[in-house]
Amino acid sequence: MLNVRRLLLKSVLAGCLTIYILLPVLSLAGQANIFIYHRFGESRYPSTNIDVELFTDHMQHLKESGNLVLPLTEIVKHLKAGRTLPAKSVVITVDDAFDSFLAEAMPVLRTYRFPVTLFVNTDGVGTQGYLDWDQLRQLVREGVVIGNHTATHDYLLERVNRESRESWEKRVRNDILKAQDVFGRELGLRPTLFAYPYGEYSPELASVIKELGFTAAIAQQSGVVSDSSDLFALPRFPMGGPYATLPSFRNKAAMLPFELEVLEPVSPILQAVNPPLLKVRITSNQYDLKRLQGFVQGDNKL
Repeated sequence: MLNVRRLLLKSVLAGCLTIYILLPVLSLAGQANIFIYHRFGESRYPSTNIDVELFTDHMQHLKESGNLVLPLTEIVKHLKAGRTLPAKSVVITVDDAFDSFLAEAMPVLRTYRFPVTLFVNTDGVGTQGYLDWDQLRQLVREGVVIGNHTATHDYLLERVNRESRESWEKRVRNDILKAQDVFGRELGLRPTLFAYPYGEYSPELASVIKELGFTAAIAQQSGVVSDSSDLFALPRFPMGGPYATLPSFRNKAAMLPFELEVLEPVSPILQAVNPPLLKVRITSNQYDLKRLQGFVQGDNKL
């Protein structure tokens, strides 16, 4: 029987263009719905903040709904080994290591005994509003997985001063490796997971991350991880501001993956053709393609 819930199945980022494809699907075996948080109880930053009470409601829903909350490292192990992902699995990630994570979110996560991955940009550590190295060492002892979020948190896709591809790649590598060296010195570890600053990536950037030896990288395009997901472009649902309501969280935690191959565009970054032509190949018999609908953010024409 078809599950007729409205499900977000695939989003393709292309500059300011986001394309959502929705249709009824049959239940699939394995998946991982990854969520990203930033600030907790910091109402001065509404776009990236979530109230602590609401964050608690999110965690309570996961407990009551029977979702399996796993570390991101466990999902990556399944994908690398070619094993089917567990059904109804959820991953909690936090970016930037603001001090409200330790003060406000960790007590909630301790209560529910949920694992979490924290992505840290090392230049920010110990500055105003950010955790310091002693606090990060405490979190590591508690089992929090630390990921690399670069040293500078620069927007890595942008080439500065008309730099060449080689100069850009060298700068990006140095930024990321600088963070790795600092993690090794301060925490005694070198992260294997990477989060793209601002959640944006390109095939060229993903190639650099892969060559540097990371096992996976996560972005911030909405979507559900499936057994066939690209390890260096894993999607996450942002939970901040108006997108963090409890109904929105429940809906996204219940979404299923859409198995398709994107043929064009190759990169999620908007190129010369605007609007871009989207070509996908769908081979699974899980979907009722007669009911396929497409929506473009800001203009419901596709």
